[in-house]
Amino acid sequence: MTIKEAQEKTDDWIKTYGVRYFNELTNMAILTEEVGELARIISRRYGEQSEKESDKNKDLGDEMADVLWVLMCLANQTGIDLTEALEKNFHKKTSRDSERHINNEKLK
Repeated sequence: MTIKEAQEKTDDWIKTYGVRYFNELTNMAILTEEVGELARIISRRYGEQSEKESDKNKDLGDEMADVLWVLMCLANQTGIDLTEALEKNFHKKTSRDSERHINNEKLK
């Protein structure tokens, strides 16, 4: 599905099952919580901390989807078209960083 379709599907789900969007501040707090859960799994699975038994069966993709879900909720309720925003962001990064990483000795 496209990003636009995902935003529409999220909106439809909220209107059908979620009653309404949580306010923006609540969703920002939820987004922070979801990013924290994702960070915990990544830091323990790929970092230097040992992974807790309770985290070993956590689905990394599902945790990423939780982050994306709340981000789409925030985009919908603030009127952001994420497809358009991402396209602008790619343009910004390309014009700003087109040679920065290629010329970075640390990356070679």
